[in-house]
Amino acid sequence: MCGIVAYIGPREAYPIILKGLKRLEYRGYDSSGVALLDKDLRVYKKKGKVAELEDSLVGKDLHAHAGMGHTRWATHGEPNDRNAHPHSSASGRLAMIHNGIIENYAQLKSELIKKGYQFKSDTDTEVLLNFIEDIQQNNNCGTEEAVRIALRRVVGAYVIILLDKQNPDTIIAARKGSPLVIGIGKNKDEHFLASDASPIIEYTKDVVYVNDYELAILKADELILKNLGNEKITPFVQKLDLELAAIEKGGYDHFMLKEIFEQPDTIFDCLRGRLDAVKGTITMAGIQQNMDRLKNANRILIIACGTSWHAGLVAEYVIEELCRIPVEVEYASEFRYRNPIVNPGDVIIAISQSGETADTIVAIEKAKENGAFIMGVVNAVGSSIARISHAGAYTHAGPEIGVASTKAFTAQLTVLTMIALKIAQEKGTIDTARYTRLLNELHNVPEKVKEVLKLSPQIKRLAEKYKDAKDALYLGRGYNFPVALEGALKLKEISYIHAEGYPAAEMKHGPIALVDENLPVVFVATRDSYHEKIVSNIQEIKARKGKVIAVISQGDEIIEKMADDYVAVPEADELIAPILSVIPMQLLSYYVGVAKGYDVDKPRNLAKSVTVE
Repeated sequence: MCGIVAYIGPREAYPIILKGLKRLEYRGYDSSGVALLDKDLRVYKKKGKVAELEDSLVGKDLHAHAGMGHTRWATHGEPNDRNAHPHSSASGRLAMIHNGIIENYAQLKSELIKKGYQFKSDTDTEVLLNFIEDIQQNNNCGTEEAVRIALRRVVGAYVIILLDKQNPDTIIAARKGSPLVIGIGKNKDEHFLASDASPIIEYTKDVVYVNDYELAILKADELILKNLGNEKITPFVQKLDLELAAIEKGGYDHFMLKEIFEQPDTIFDCLRGRLDAVKGTITMAGIQQNMDRLKNANRILIIACGTSWHAGLVAEYVIEELCRIPVEVEYASEFRYRNPIVNPGDVIIAISQSGETADTIVAIEKAKENGAFIMGVVNAVGSSIARISHAGAYTHAGPEIGVASTKAFTAQLTVLTMIALKIAQEKGTIDTARYTRLLNELHNVPEKVKEVLKLSPQIKRLAEKYKDAKDALYLGRGYNFPVALEGALKLKEISYIHAEGYPAAEMKHGPIALVDENLPVVFVATRDSYHEKIVSNIQEIKARKGKVIAVISQGDEIIEKMADDYVAVPEADELIAPILSVIPMQLLSYYVGVAKGYDVDKPRNLAKSVTVE
C-alpha cells in the first residue's frame, strides 16, 4: 500500500523522486523519505506528508544521479521518523524501501539479534534489510546474490528497492505480490521505478511490469531481469495508454471531485467500441472467446473487497435475473482463509480497481488451483489480476487518484451489466425486446449522469445541513441495497461520520432502535418493483421522527412529499438505476468531508491500493 519511486540516469534524481512521491501520496502518507546515492549514501525521512519532508530538506545535499523515495502506510511500527523508509543497514552500506509485509520477520529478527544486530525501528523492513546484509557478509557475495538468497527465506509480500554505496551505478529491485513497474527512458540512458505508472508517464511510455519472484538489476543504460534461480528473463516492454493530464487535478479542488465529474466520460469510454445500440450488439472479445465456459457455469463466484464488493452485489442481482446462473459474492479476505468449495465448472469474477488487491489475488490463485475459470474485471492495465486471470474486461476508467473510489465503481457496474447482457443473449434467457431496451438504457447512461451532476449545488446544501450528524443510516431494497452500502461506506471514508447501510426491510430487525429526530436516514428509493415497500419503510422512519433524505426518480411525488430532503435523478430501469443513484451518495460524502475541513483525497488511515493483508 506504500508508494515507491526510484531513478537512475543522467538527470538529478531528487526532483524526479520528489515529484513521484507527490503523485504516489494517495498510496500512503504517514511518513516519507528519500535515499540518494552519489559518492555517499544519504537517507532523509520525516513523519507526515511529503510536503513536510520537502520542507525538512531545504539546504541539504541533494545531488545524486541515483536515488529512491517512499511514502508510507504503516503496517509494522507506528508512523514516526524512525519507522519511516528508507532504512539503512547496520553497517550503513545498504539502504532499502519496501512495500508489503514480511510475515516471518519476527523469526528473522530473533536470529539477527542473537548475532548481535540492533534495530533502530519497529519495522519488518529493517529486519529484511539486515538479513540481506548478514547474508552478504557471511557468504562473501554481492548484493544481488544476497537478495536472491534472502528472498528464498522470506514469507510474505514485497516490493523492495536497494541502493548499495559500493555500487553507486546500480539499483536492485525485486517483487512478490506487490506492484512494480519499470520505465525505460526515451534515449535508453535512464530508468524509472514506481508502484504504478503515475510518476513515470511524464518521462516515458515504455514500461516493463515486473512479475512475482523476479529480480531487476538496473543501471542507467541497462535493465536485467532474472528469476530467483539466477536465470535471465527477456523483459516484455509495453506502451502506456495514459496521458499526463489524467493524473492532474485539471482545475478541480480535489481529485475526488474531478473523478466524480469525469463519470460521463469514463462510462462512455467503458461502453465505447463494445456496445452498439443501433445494431443491438455487445462486443467483448474476452467474454465472447470464453462464452461456453460462462453460459454453462455451474455457478459464478464474485470475489472482491470494499467498493468493488458492493459492485459485485449489484452484479449478483443482475446476473441471476438475466442469466439465471447462481451467483455468490465473497469478501476476498474471508474467502482466502476458509475452505471454500470450488469446482472446475465454477466461474470466478475478480473485481478490483487496481488489479493489485492482495486478498483478491490470493483468493483467485486458490480458486485457480481448484480448476475454476478466472475472469478479471480491473481498471489498471498490466496489473497482477489481469495477468493471473484466464480472461476478463478492463473498465477503462483511467487513473483514480482519490482514495475513495467513485468513477471506478460506476465503470465496474457498467462492465458487469454488459457481461450479464451478453451472456443472457447467448444463453437465451432474455427476450429480444428486453435486451434491446436495456441496451438502449445503458447507452443513455452517460447523458443521464450529466443530469445528475447538475444537482451538485443542491447536494452541497444538503451536506451543509447534515454535516454535524454523529451517525447516519442508509437504506435501500433490491438493486439499490448495495448502493446504500456504498453510500454509507463513502460517508465513513470521507467525513468520519459513523454510517451503516442496510436492506430497508431489515431496519425493523434492529437498526430502527437508533432512529430519533437527530438521525439522518438516507433512502435510495428510485422507482422500481420495490417502490411501494420502500414507501412503507419511509413512513416507519417518519413515525419515529427520523430525518429522511431520499434519492428518488424524477416525478416521484409520493416520496417527494414524505421526505425532509430529496434528490431526483433521471428515470432508469431498476437494473441500470444503481449507476445513477450512487452519484448523489458520492457527492454528499464529498461535500460533507469538505465542509468538515478534511482532506477528502487522503482520508486518515486509508490507502488507495490495498496490497497487504
